[in-house]
Amino acid sequence: MALSYTVARDYDDLSRRTAARIIEHINNDPTGLYCFAGGDTPVGTLKLVAAAARAGIVDMSRASFVELDEWVGLDPADPGSCVSYLQRNLFEPAGIRPEQIHCFDACAADLAAECDSANTYVSAHGGMSLTLLGVGVNGHLGFNEPGSALDAQAHVVELTESTRTVGTKYFDDAARDGHTSASRGITLGLAQLLAAHEVIVQASGPTKRDAIGRVLCGTYDPAWPVTSIWGASAAALMVDEAVLA
Repeated sequence: MALSYTVARDYDDLSRRTAARIIEHINNDPTGLYCFAGGDTPVGTLKLVAAAARAGIVDMSRASFVELDEWVGLDPADPGSCVSYLQRNLFEPAGIRPEQIHCFDACAADLAAECDSANTYVSAHGGMSLTLLGVGVNGHLGFNEPGSALDAQAHVVELTESTRTVGTKYFDDAARDGHTSASRGITLGLAQLLAAHEVIVQASGPTKRDAIGRVLCGTYDPAWPVTSIWGASAAALMVDEAVLA
């Protein structure tokens, strides 16, 4: 496989470089299926892509989008949900229509059916054209936690303690149904993510140093799911200098 490696000066430079790569890709494949991570790192990139769409630099009107993951128990309309994050930072400002988007209903009674629906959607589009992924402090991609199977499709997962701790900020309005975080997530699987025509993994700041260091060892380690990008057909690792400091 081909893994390109970019070290940006800082977070803003990282966001600009990543956005430029995504914009170029969408312009080359305007009808493709795209998947973008939520979280703190991608937000600058997504805002730049949305601004480019508003300026007519990139046309996203014919593309399709699939949600990467969601906290089980959060309604799609909840401001802490992953899809609400995407709506605020990309979909709404870029003028992307609801019919272009497939998202998980993480409050559904039948979560297995939600997984099947996502699998069908991805397959119907011939897989993903590009996926932008952040990386967790424990190396997770989406909610594919340490030990996740490389051949996994969409699935429900028990979240690790570190992921649950991060999740508390999305449950900041007191205990929704008595909880201050989610114990489970629903996510696309590694097999789907790694099969994208282009996989971008983005990391910023010193908390991601260990995870990125594992990637740079050059081999797959199931305890660090981010190292699975060595199995992608085309992947880009994009970090800022703070990751390596």
